Amino acid sequence: MPACTKQCGKNAVLKRPKTGDTLCKECFFEAFENEIHFTITRANLFKPGTTVAIGASGGKDSTVLAYVLKLLNEKYQYGLKLLLLSIDEGITGYRDDSLKTVEQNRDDYKMPLKVLSYKDLYGWTMDEIVKQIGRKNNCTFCGVFRRQALDRGATYLNVNYLATGHNADDIAETVLMNILRGDLARLRRCTSIITDSGDGIPRVKPLKYTYEKEIVMYAYFRKLVYFSTECIFAPNAYRGHARILLKDLEKIDPSVIMNIIQSGESLLINEDRKLPTLTKCQKCSYVSSQQICKACVLLEGLNRGLPKLGIGKSSRVNKLIAEKQHDRCNTECDILKSCNM
Repeated sequence: MPACTKQCGKNAVLKRPKTGDTLCKECFFEAFENEIHFTITRANLFKPGTTVAIGASGGKDSTVLAYVLKLLNEKYQYGLKLLLLSIDEGITGYRDDSLKTVEQNRDDYKMPLKVLSYKDLYGWTMDEIVKQIGRKNNCTFCGVFRRQALDRGATYLNVNYLATGHNADDIAETVLMNILRGDLARLRRCTSIITDSGDGIPRVKPLKYTYEKEIVMYAYFRKLVYFSTECIFAPNAYRGHARILLKDLEKIDPSVIMNIIQSGESLLINEDRKLPTLTKCQKCSYVSSQQICKACVLLEGLNRGLPKLGIGKSSRVNKLIAEKQHDRCNTECDILKSCNM
Protein backbone atom coordinates (compact mmCIF):
# COMPACT_ATOMS: atom_id res chain seq x y z
CA MET A 1 0.00 0.00 0.00
CA PRO A 2 1.18 3.60 -0.63
CA ALA A 3 1.93 6.08 2.12
CA CYS A 4 -0.90 7.61 4.13
CA THR A 5 -2.18 10.72 2.34
CA LYS A 6 -2.24 12.59 5.67
CA GLN A 7 1.58 12.46 5.53
CA CYS A 8 1.84 10.96 9.00
CA GLY A 9 4.76 8.80 7.94
CA LYS A 10 2.85 5.50 8.10
CA ASN A 11 1.77 3.21 5.31
CA ALA A 12 -1.88 3.24 4.29
CA VAL A 13 -3.98 0.16 5.06
CA LEU A 14 -7.20 1.20 3.31
CA LYS A 15 -8.74 3.41 0.68
CA ARG A 16 -11.78 5.37 1.82
CA PRO A 17 -14.79 4.66 -0.42
CA LYS A 18 -16.21 8.09 0.38
CA THR A 19 -13.20 10.28 -0.52
CA GLY A 20 -10.70 7.97 -2.22
CA ASP A 21 -8.01 8.87 0.35
CA THR A 22 -5.50 6.17 1.27
CA LEU A 23 -5.09 6.19 5.04
CA CYS A 24 -3.44 4.36 7.90
CA LYS A 25 -5.69 3.02 10.65
CA GLU A 26 -5.13 5.91 13.05
CA CYS A 27 -5.80 8.61 10.44
CA PHE A 28 -8.91 6.75 9.27
CA PHE A 29 -10.22 6.55 12.85
CA GLU A 30 -9.62 10.27 13.30
CA ALA A 31 -11.29 11.23 10.01
CA PHE A 32 -14.27 8.91 10.61
CA GLU A 33 -14.91 10.12 14.16
CA ASN A 34 -14.33 13.80 13.35
CA GLU A 35 -16.89 13.67 10.53
CA ILE A 36 -19.54 12.25 12.87
CA HIS A 37 -18.64 14.87 15.50
CA PHE A 38 -19.01 17.57 12.84
CA THR A 39 -22.41 16.16 11.84
CA ILE A 40 -23.58 16.18 15.46
CA THR A 41 -22.38 19.71 16.23
CA ARG A 42 -23.44 21.29 12.93
CA ALA A 43 -27.01 19.98 13.29
CA ASN A 44 -27.12 20.57 17.07
CA LEU A 45 -28.39 17.02 17.52
CA PHE A 46 -28.05 16.94 21.32
CA LYS A 47 -28.26 19.33 24.24
CA PRO A 48 -25.91 18.91 27.23
CA GLY A 49 -27.33 17.11 30.24
CA THR A 50 -29.86 15.07 28.24
CA THR A 51 -30.51 11.33 27.93
CA VAL A 52 -30.13 9.50 24.62
CA ALA A 53 -31.51 6.04 23.81
CA ILE A 54 -29.52 4.31 21.07
CA GLY A 55 -31.59 1.92 18.96
CA ALA A 56 -29.44 -1.20 19.27
CA SER A 57 -29.89 -4.22 17.03
CA GLY A 58 -26.43 -5.74 17.45
CA GLY A 59 -25.61 -4.98 13.81
CA LYS A 60 -22.66 -2.97 12.52
CA ASP A 61 -24.48 0.37 12.36
CA SER A 62 -25.88 0.45 15.89
CA THR A 63 -22.69 -1.06 17.34
CA VAL A 64 -20.49 1.57 15.69
CA LEU A 65 -22.98 4.28 16.67
CA ALA A 66 -22.90 3.22 20.34
CA TYR A 67 -19.09 3.01 20.36
CA VAL A 68 -18.53 6.36 18.62
CA LEU A 69 -21.17 8.22 20.67
CA LYS A 70 -19.56 6.97 23.87
CA LEU A 71 -16.11 7.98 22.59
CA LEU A 72 -17.20 11.44 21.40
CA ASN A 73 -19.30 12.03 24.51
CA GLU A 74 -16.20 11.56 26.64
CA LYS A 75 -13.78 13.29 24.28
CA TYR A 76 -15.83 16.43 23.65
CA GLN A 77 -17.83 16.43 26.88
CA TYR A 78 -21.29 16.36 25.32
CA GLY A 79 -22.69 15.69 28.79
CA LEU A 80 -25.03 12.92 27.59
CA LYS A 81 -26.40 9.91 29.43
CA LEU A 82 -26.41 7.01 26.94
CA LEU A 83 -28.75 4.00 27.03
CA LEU A 84 -29.33 1.04 24.72
CA LEU A 85 -32.85 0.21 23.51
CA SER A 86 -33.45 -3.06 21.66
CA ILE A 87 -36.55 -4.54 20.06
CA ASP A 88 -37.07 -8.30 20.02
CA GLU A 89 -39.23 -9.02 16.97
CA GLY A 90 -39.37 -12.73 17.76
CA ILE A 91 -37.39 -14.08 14.79
CA THR A 92 -35.86 -17.42 15.73
CA GLY A 93 -32.26 -17.87 14.62
CA TYR A 94 -31.82 -14.16 14.00
CA ARG A 95 -32.94 -11.76 16.68
CA ASP A 96 -32.34 -14.14 19.58
CA ASP A 97 -28.71 -14.43 18.45
CA SER A 98 -28.23 -10.71 17.73
CA LEU A 99 -29.53 -9.80 21.21
CA LYS A 100 -26.56 -11.67 22.65
CA THR A 101 -24.36 -9.20 20.77
CA VAL A 102 -26.36 -6.29 22.19
CA GLU A 103 -25.82 -7.69 25.68
CA GLN A 104 -22.09 -7.84 24.91
CA ASN A 105 -22.23 -4.18 23.82
CA ARG A 106 -24.01 -3.35 27.08
CA ASP A 107 -21.17 -4.90 29.05
CA ASP A 108 -18.37 -3.50 26.88
CA TYR A 109 -19.68 0.09 26.76
CA LYS A 110 -21.16 0.13 30.29
CA MET A 111 -24.58 1.28 29.06
CA PRO A 112 -27.96 0.26 30.55
CA LEU A 113 -30.05 -1.90 28.21
CA LYS A 114 -33.82 -2.17 27.80
CA VAL A 115 -35.37 -4.85 25.57
CA LEU A 116 -39.00 -4.69 24.42
CA SER A 117 -40.64 -7.52 22.49
CA TYR A 118 -43.35 -7.62 19.83
CA LYS A 119 -44.99 -10.39 21.85
CA ASP A 120 -45.40 -8.16 24.89
CA LEU A 121 -46.41 -5.07 22.90
CA TYR A 122 -48.62 -6.61 20.22
CA GLY A 123 -49.30 -10.20 21.24
CA TRP A 124 -47.53 -11.55 18.14
CA THR A 125 -43.98 -12.52 17.18
CA MET A 126 -42.69 -12.08 13.63
CA ASP A 127 -42.41 -15.87 13.33
CA GLU A 128 -46.14 -16.13 14.08
CA ILE A 129 -46.97 -13.28 11.71
CA VAL A 130 -45.02 -14.84 8.84
CA LYS A 131 -46.94 -18.09 9.34
CA GLN A 132 -50.10 -16.07 8.74
CA ILE A 133 -49.01 -13.67 6.00
CA GLY A 134 -46.27 -15.65 4.24
CA ARG A 135 -42.91 -14.34 3.01
CA LYS A 136 -44.49 -11.50 1.02
CA ASN A 137 -45.42 -8.25 2.80
CA ASN A 138 -44.02 -9.46 6.14
CA CYS A 139 -41.58 -6.52 6.17
CA THR A 140 -44.60 -4.17 6.17
CA PHE A 141 -45.66 -5.57 9.54
CA CYS A 142 -42.15 -5.55 10.97
CA GLY A 143 -41.36 -1.99 9.82
CA VAL A 144 -44.56 -0.53 11.28
CA PHE A 145 -44.28 -2.44 14.55
CA ARG A 146 -40.57 -1.75 14.99
CA ARG A 147 -40.88 2.01 14.46
CA GLN A 148 -43.68 2.23 16.98
CA ALA A 149 -41.92 -0.12 19.43
CA LEU A 150 -38.79 2.09 19.41
CA ASP A 151 -40.91 5.18 20.04
CA ARG A 152 -42.78 3.42 22.84
CA GLY A 153 -39.49 2.29 24.34
CA ALA A 154 -38.08 5.82 24.23
CA THR A 155 -41.21 7.09 25.99
CA TYR A 156 -40.99 4.32 28.59
CA LEU A 157 -37.34 5.20 29.31
CA ASN A 158 -38.22 8.90 29.49
CA VAL A 159 -35.31 9.88 27.24
CA ASN A 160 -34.80 13.17 25.42
CA TYR A 161 -33.56 11.71 22.11
CA LEU A 162 -33.70 8.46 20.18
CA ALA A 163 -30.54 7.92 18.10
CA THR A 164 -30.74 5.44 15.23
CA GLY A 165 -27.98 3.92 13.11
CA HIS A 166 -29.33 4.99 9.72
CA ASN A 167 -26.32 5.56 7.47
CA ALA A 168 -25.87 7.38 4.16
CA ASP A 169 -26.66 4.25 2.12
CA ASP A 170 -29.90 3.69 4.06
CA ILE A 171 -31.07 7.24 3.47
CA ALA A 172 -30.17 7.18 -0.24
CA GLU A 173 -32.10 3.90 -0.61
CA THR A 174 -35.11 5.45 1.14
CA VAL A 175 -35.04 8.47 -1.17
CA LEU A 176 -35.11 6.13 -4.18
CA MET A 177 -37.93 4.03 -2.67
CA ASN A 178 -40.11 7.04 -1.91
CA ILE A 179 -39.58 8.48 -5.38
CA LEU A 180 -40.53 5.15 -6.97
CA ARG A 181 -43.63 4.93 -4.76
CA GLY A 182 -44.55 8.60 -5.15
CA ASP A 183 -44.66 8.98 -1.37
CA LEU A 184 -44.37 12.74 -0.85
CA ALA A 185 -44.93 12.68 2.92
CA ARG A 186 -42.06 10.25 3.55
CA LEU A 187 -39.85 11.82 0.88
CA ARG A 188 -40.01 15.06 2.81
CA ARG A 189 -39.00 13.37 6.08
CA CYS A 190 -36.54 10.69 5.03
CA THR A 191 -33.56 13.01 4.47
CA SER A 192 -34.12 14.97 7.70
CA ILE A 193 -31.40 14.38 10.26
CA ILE A 194 -33.90 15.13 13.04
CA THR A 195 -37.51 13.94 12.91
CA ASP A 196 -40.31 13.99 15.45
CA SER A 197 -42.93 11.24 15.59
CA GLY A 198 -45.27 13.56 17.47
CA ASP A 199 -44.45 12.21 20.93
CA GLY A 200 -41.98 14.99 21.69
CA ILE A 201 -38.91 12.71 21.46
CA PRO A 202 -36.79 13.60 18.40
CA ARG A 203 -35.20 10.83 16.34
CA VAL A 204 -31.67 11.73 15.30
CA LYS A 205 -29.30 10.18 12.74
CA PRO A 206 -25.65 10.87 13.61
CA LEU A 207 -24.49 8.52 10.82
CA LYS A 208 -26.52 10.27 8.12
CA TYR A 209 -23.45 11.13 6.01
CA THR A 210 -21.42 8.00 6.86
CA TYR A 211 -20.98 5.38 4.13
CA GLU A 212 -21.92 1.80 4.95
CA LYS A 213 -18.59 0.47 3.63
CA GLU A 214 -16.70 2.77 5.96
CA ILE A 215 -18.80 1.66 8.93
CA VAL A 216 -17.81 -1.94 8.15
CA MET A 217 -14.15 -0.93 7.85
CA TYR A 218 -14.26 1.02 11.10
CA ALA A 219 -15.85 -1.89 12.98
CA TYR A 220 -13.28 -4.26 11.50
CA PHE A 221 -10.20 -2.21 12.36
CA ARG A 222 -11.58 -1.27 15.80
CA LYS A 223 -12.29 -4.98 16.38
CA LEU A 224 -15.86 -4.22 17.48
CA VAL A 225 -18.20 -7.12 18.19
CA TYR A 226 -21.29 -7.03 15.97
CA PHE A 227 -23.84 -9.40 14.44
CA SER A 228 -23.52 -9.65 10.65
CA THR A 229 -26.25 -12.11 9.62
CA GLU A 230 -29.08 -10.67 7.51
CA CYS A 231 -32.66 -11.12 8.69
CA ILE A 232 -34.03 -14.40 7.30
CA PHE A 233 -37.17 -12.60 6.10
CA ALA A 234 -35.34 -9.67 4.42
CA PRO A 235 -34.56 -11.09 0.93
CA ASN A 236 -38.13 -10.41 -0.27
CA ALA A 237 -38.21 -6.82 1.00
CA TYR A 238 -38.97 -4.00 -1.47
CA ARG A 239 -35.94 -2.12 -0.13
CA GLY A 240 -33.71 -4.82 -1.61
CA HIS A 241 -34.45 -3.59 -5.14
CA ALA A 242 -33.45 -0.03 -4.23
CA ARG A 243 -30.30 -1.38 -2.57
CA ILE A 244 -29.24 -3.30 -5.68
CA LEU A 245 -29.83 -0.22 -7.85
CA LEU A 246 -27.81 1.96 -5.48
CA LYS A 247 -24.89 -0.50 -5.34
CA ASP A 248 -24.78 -0.69 -9.13
CA LEU A 249 -24.70 3.11 -9.35
CA GLU A 250 -22.03 3.30 -6.62
CA LYS A 251 -19.73 1.07 -8.69
CA ILE A 252 -19.82 3.70 -11.43
CA ASP A 253 -19.50 6.72 -9.13
CA PRO A 254 -19.12 6.40 -5.31
CA SER A 255 -20.34 9.99 -4.87
CA VAL A 256 -23.80 8.96 -6.09
CA ILE A 257 -24.83 8.19 -2.49
CA MET A 258 -24.21 11.74 -1.31
CA ASN A 259 -25.67 13.13 -4.52
CA ILE A 260 -28.96 11.31 -3.96
CA ILE A 261 -29.15 12.50 -0.34
CA GLN A 262 -28.43 16.09 -1.37
CA SER A 263 -31.04 15.85 -4.13
CA GLY A 264 -33.58 14.60 -1.59
CA GLU A 265 -32.73 17.50 0.71
CA SER A 266 -33.15 19.99 -2.14
CA LEU A 267 -36.48 18.71 -3.45
CA LEU A 268 -39.30 21.24 -3.11
CA ILE A 269 -42.74 19.94 -2.25
CA ASN A 270 -45.76 21.74 -3.68
CA GLU A 271 -47.13 23.65 -0.69
CA ASP A 272 -50.67 23.27 -2.05
CA ARG A 273 -50.38 19.50 -1.82
CA LYS A 274 -52.16 18.29 1.32
CA LEU A 275 -49.85 16.28 3.59
CA PRO A 276 -50.91 14.13 6.55
CA THR A 277 -51.23 15.79 9.97
CA LEU A 278 -50.47 13.95 13.18
CA THR A 279 -53.28 13.04 15.56
CA LYS A 280 -54.01 10.31 18.12
CA CYS A 281 -55.08 6.78 17.22
CA GLN A 282 -58.65 6.13 18.38
CA LYS A 283 -57.75 2.61 19.48
CA CYS A 284 -54.35 2.81 21.21
CA SER A 285 -54.01 6.61 21.65
CA TYR A 286 -50.61 6.50 19.96
CA VAL A 287 -49.46 9.16 17.49
CA SER A 288 -50.86 8.58 13.99
CA SER A 289 -51.63 10.40 10.76
CA GLN A 290 -54.91 8.46 10.52
CA GLN A 291 -57.86 7.94 12.87
CA ILE A 292 -56.60 4.37 13.37
CA CYS A 293 -52.82 3.96 13.35
CA LYS A 294 -51.20 1.50 10.94
CA ALA A 295 -50.11 -0.79 13.77
CA CYS A 296 -53.70 -1.18 14.96
CA VAL A 297 -54.87 -1.68 11.38
CA LEU A 298 -52.39 -4.52 10.89
CA LEU A 299 -53.20 -6.04 14.29
CA GLU A 300 -56.92 -5.99 13.55
CA GLY A 301 -56.32 -8.03 10.40
CA LEU A 302 -54.12 -10.51 12.27
CA ASN A 303 -56.55 -10.90 15.16
CA ARG A 304 -59.47 -11.46 12.77
CA GLY A 305 -57.58 -14.15 10.88
CA LEU A 306 -57.37 -11.85 7.85
CA PRO A 307 -53.71 -10.79 7.87
CA LYS A 308 -53.78 -9.23 4.39
CA LEU A 309 -56.60 -6.93 5.42
CA GLY A 310 -54.17 -4.29 6.64
CA ILE A 311 -51.90 -4.34 3.58
CA GLY A 312 -52.25 -1.30 1.33
CA LYS A 313 -55.25 0.95 1.85
CA SER A 314 -56.51 1.20 5.43
CA SER A 315 -60.11 2.04 4.55
CA ARG A 316 -61.40 -1.55 4.63
CA VAL A 317 -60.07 -2.38 8.05
CA ASN A 318 -61.03 1.05 9.41
CA LYS A 319 -64.60 0.29 8.36
CA LEU A 320 -64.46 -3.09 10.10
CA ILE A 321 -63.10 -1.50 13.29
CA ALA A 322 -65.87 1.09 13.23
CA GLU A 323 -68.49 -1.63 12.75
CA LYS A 324 -66.95 -3.62 15.62
CA GLN A 325 -67.10 -0.58 17.92
CA HIS A 326 -70.69 0.10 16.84
CA ASP A 327 -71.70 -3.50 17.57
CA ARG A 328 -70.04 -3.29 20.99
CA CYS A 329 -71.97 -0.11 21.79
CA ASN A 330 -75.25 -1.73 20.73
CA THR A 331 -74.50 -4.76 22.94
CA GLU A 332 -73.77 -2.53 25.93
CA CYS A 333 -76.98 -0.61 25.35
CA ASP A 334 -78.97 -3.87 25.22
CA ILE A 335 -77.42 -4.97 28.50
CA LEU A 336 -78.28 -1.68 30.17
CA LYS A 337 -81.85 -1.86 28.89
CA SER A 338 -82.28 -5.39 30.23
CA CYS A 339 -80.93 -4.32 33.62
CA ASN A 340 -83.42 -1.46 33.84
CA MET A 341 -86.43 -3.61 33.00
